[in-house]
Amino acid sequence: MDMTGQQHIPANKAEVWNALNDAEVLKVCIPGCQELTKSSDTEMSAVAVIKVGPVKARFQGAVTLSDLDPPNGYRITGEGQGGVAGFAKGVATVRLEAVEGGTVLHYTVDAQIGGKLSQLGGRLIDVTAKQMSGQFFRRFAEEIQARQKTLQSRAGSEKENALPQSIPAKASFAPTPSISSSPVPSNAASFVSLPMLAVVVFAAVLIAMWAIHGGLLPSLMPASGDLAADGRAHISPDLASLVQLIMAGAIGYLFGTRSRGHG
Repeated sequence: MDMTGQQHIPANKAEVWNALNDAEVLKVCIPGCQELTKSSDTEMSAVAVIKVGPVKARFQGAVTLSDLDPPNGYRITGEGQGGVAGFAKGVATVRLEAVEGGTVLHYTVDAQIGGKLSQLGGRLIDVTAKQMSGQFFRRFAEEIQARQKTLQSRAGSEKENALPQSIPAKASFAPTPSISSSPVPSNAASFVSLPMLAVVVFAAVLIAMWAIHGGLLPSLMPASGDLAADGRAHISPDLASLVQLIMAGAIGYLFGTRSRGHG
């Protein structure tokens, strides 16, 4: 049985070459493969269950790689025994070609079968071989793409972890002004000063009353002969006028300040 074909794989030659030499990748991709052990860089042993038409057999075999030309290609030689189902052996040549958007894998297979398998007819064997090769290459391309995504995700995580952590900017807090240093609004100042003005007016009234009833110093008092008939001393007209002016000024300032505060 001879079979020739090619398959486009969306990956570069190095990635395809590494996958072709990775036992784990091949085990996932080979239809019916149950075991695939790589004993050296050029030798592998495999166990696979293969069904061709009505015949189903479990094959145990060995694979040897030769004519290695990394990453361009190699030669595969294999032989397997399936008990009463027969045997299979063959040689395959694999060549990798870099193209735009990936790699083209060219393959040529020359195989021989014996036992019950050889009685099934060449047409059935060819159809089964093409189906198995199609499954292999489809899984092979999917496995490479899955590994690419894993590597990209891992590289992105490592790059993100390698970036220095951003240092949060120090929050600037404006000093809270103390109550004593806060400027008092003009309206508030006007209302605060009203009680003080009231005290001033009240004090002026008391001074006036004290002066009228003889509480001033003797030097401001009139002569003793100028006492009133009721025996009380009277303030001079000039001093009385002065006291009245002080009271009028204080009262006017008080009401004027109050009017501005309400305005």
